Amino acid sequence: MKTDINFRHLYYFWVVANEGGITRAAERLGLAVQTVSSQLTLLEQSLGKTLFAQQGRRLVLTEAGRLALGYADQIFLLGEQMQEALNEFDSGRTRLTVGISDSLPKLSAYRMLEAATRMERPVRIVCYEDQFEALLADLALHKLDVVLTDREVRAGATLKVFSHQLFDSEMVVVGAPALAQRYGGAGAGFPQNLNSAPFLLPARNNALRGKIDEWFVQHHVRPDVVGEFEDNALLNTFGRRGLGLFFAPAALADDVAEQFGAVQVGLVPTVREQFYMISSDRKIMHPAVEAILAGSQKGGAAA
Repeated sequence: MKTDINFRHLYYFWVVANEGGITRAAERLGLAVQTVSSQLTLLEQSLGKTLFAQQGRRLVLTEAGRLALGYADQIFLLGEQMQEALNEFDSGRTRLTVGISDSLPKLSAYRMLEAATRMERPVRIVCYEDQFEALLADLALHKLDVVLTDREVRAGATLKVFSHQLFDSEMVVVGAPALAQRYGGAGAGFPQNLNSAPFLLPARNNALRGKIDEWFVQHHVRPDVVGEFEDNALLNTFGRRGLGLFFAPAALADDVAEQFGAVQVGLVPTVREQFYMISSDRKIMHPAVEAILAGSQKGGAAA
């Protein structure tokens, strides 16, 4: 029967793996080479697995070692985050670690987090951007407090996470002033005036793209799609340069106009975009998360 893992021994293994050798790890740890080597041997004996193999003059991870390193990375990353969180707690500041889906408009992300910035206790917001699935995995491992995204978790998902709709918004077609005037001038019949208009659209894996394509079909509009983007911020940047019309949440129309100089061409009430916060299954909720949920309920679900 294997003994329980000695986490000091596991930490030595983690340092050796990251430093690429026992000598450099010993220097980093301030220990003798023999001490680190003997601790590694004890860890391997307790696990019943060989974690390193000699390859010439250097150590390389075995398959078991690579597997163990993946878990050790998670363990010690959480340990570092815990220490940072405790240090910030002592300084009177709360830490909120947020994953932001790469398809989520940055202005929407700000609006969703705005309530946390107005808390009586100051909040330090740490944001990471990645693909939706990768962020959910990090949330399940408690590397993140919440995930902000434009889609909810599918029913029947194996991960124990919860989707909270913070707000939704109808969409507007906008564009740089010259382009907006060309396709939305006086007397133009919206949306038929959009036929052959240049458009910048979200990539096809974006939750909003299918709704937009369906709307075009319903209104017999054939746009000239000049660009497709996974990164919404990049799409808006191209739109600001006048390369095409694009869709934006009506709830953020003023912000889009201010930041990107975009002028409204027409309202699209039947195409709506939803914005969600995904949280893990925890009995005690983060105070900043509670503030975000309370702020969305106070402001109303729809915009």
